[in-house]
Amino acid sequence: MTGPGSLQRFTQPVQQWTPPLDSGQLTTVLDRLRGWTAFDGSALLDDVAAVLDDVPPAEADTAQLAERLREHLTRLVTIAVAGEAERDTAAAQLVLRARALHTDPLPHGRQAAIAHLRRLGWTVNELHDRLAAIRCLKEAA
Repeated sequence: MTGPGSLQRFTQPVQQWTPPLDSGQLTTVLDRLRGWTAFDGSALLDDVAAVLDDVPPAEADTAQLAERLREHLTRLVTIAVAGEAERDTAAAQLVLRARALHTDPLPHGRQAAIAHLRRLGWTVNELHDRLAAIRCLKEAA
């Protein structure tokens, strides 16, 4: 009898469910989620403004600014790769430049360090703008 309120029984065997990841893989995913920080466009623009301003940042702040700009580059490159932005020629060139700058150490000497910070700042700014233009970022901050 099939009608409202009656149960239908299946007689075919069902395969036992197996999880898609083992415990080690789940631990890796959990560690990555715990270490993840959201994209902060305002902080990115603040850091870019600090290094591209007419008045260079204080010498004591250069190493910290360089590290934050490298983090912005890493996040933007990850967004570009995930969004397949490298199909866009301009974005692909900016990603290559970002990767090269990311590996360059902060040079010794005040003028060289400021020049490096400004290259980082321009690249962060241009890649951010390009990703917004090709809609890999929902909006520019």
